[in-house]
Amino acid sequence: MKLSPVLSRSLLVVLALVVVAWLSMGLLLERFVNRVEPVPLPSVSPRAQALHGTSFVADLHADSLLFGRDLLERSEVGHVDLRRLQEGGVALQVFSLPTIAPAGQNIEKNESGGFDLITLAGIVQLSPTAFLGPTGRSLLRAEQLHTYARESNGELMMILDRGDLESLQAARAEGADITGALLAIEGAHALESDPENLKRLFDAGYRMIGLTHFFDNDYAGSAHGVARDGLTELGRHTVREMERLGITLDLAHLAPEAVDEVLDLATRPVVFSHGGVRGTCDNQRNLSDAHVRRVAENGGVVGIGYWDWAVCGTRPEDIAKAIAHVVRLVGADHVGFGSDYDGGTTVGFDTSHLAVLTQAMLDEGLSESQVRRALGDNVLRVLTANLPPAGIAHAN
Repeated sequence: MKLSPVLSRSLLVVLALVVVAWLSMGLLLERFVNRVEPVPLPSVSPRAQALHGTSFVADLHADSLLFGRDLLERSEVGHVDLRRLQEGGVALQVFSLPTIAPAGQNIEKNESGGFDLITLAGIVQLSPTAFLGPTGRSLLRAEQLHTYARESNGELMMILDRGDLESLQAARAEGADITGALLAIEGAHALESDPENLKRLFDAGYRMIGLTHFFDNDYAGSAHGVARDGLTELGRHTVREMERLGITLDLAHLAPEAVDEVLDLATRPVVFSHGGVRGTCDNQRNLSDAHVRRVAENGGVVGIGYWDWAVCGTRPEDIAKAIAHVVRLVGADHVGFGSDYDGGTTVGFDTSHLAVLTQAMLDEGLSESQVRRALGDNVLRVLTANLPPAGIAHAN
């Protein structure tokens, strides 16, 4: 049947409107899920600014790769990009990647399987992630971050081994405005239950892995899962292989039993990359004092987040209070930042304003030495202990 010219033009107009609406949805998606709702920020004193500017500032967790936004361009969307990292004085950013997000995910209880929001986001954004499995998504985003580093004129540097970390420290000590980037995985289901995929992701640049995310998987029980069990045999094997390769173990999102079992197995320091502590914000997303003590005994670091579930607020004071709780419980060597920026979170400020946390920690009564360790020295210590020796990673 031949359409009339008027009907043909009308259909073309409708199609064009649908395409425009679809593309607009893609552009608005991250603006909707990664929001800044401003809170009152403390004035940053010259003392705090000097301390912040002379410290190695590290953040253990941001999901900024998830939506494919160009991180080399300063954006009004989300919480992190290279320009804002530089403005916030960030020396090292861990870029973590969730690969499955169940619809309706919450901190109480989530079934595995079901509808995946990352697939939906990929469809809306016309992204190849919609049609890739967890391993494929991980490899795609890793290559994207490597590309950003190559195209950054030396301002963004991939951290693959101890030599890279030493080079980053030396460059910043000489005044270079360079930020290190380290790849992480949020949930070992990204390995698709295939032990060979751990080496594939290591070769792609991943240097930190959390065994679970919002649901139980073939590796361990999640704090937000159904069974909330400990480690499986595959999980125990993966822990051993991660340590052998030089991949840092992340306790975030693990069920309490699994946290204990990882700490029983671990011979290297671990991280709890992002979250809070029950001592200041009591929910099952956060670590108990007993687990904070076990992380400290292991030599690890608890990364404190910036959103409501983590610290029961979004003000710098709320974050500093949680950091101070860890310091007073186990000392200043076992706490750091774990923002969860760009992780579907609403925060009070983006990474360009990070010096307000230095001020808030001083206002909380922490000493300059304690603040400097929380800002990043503790993360440096753990990564130096865990990363592969210089040259090994680049030879693979």
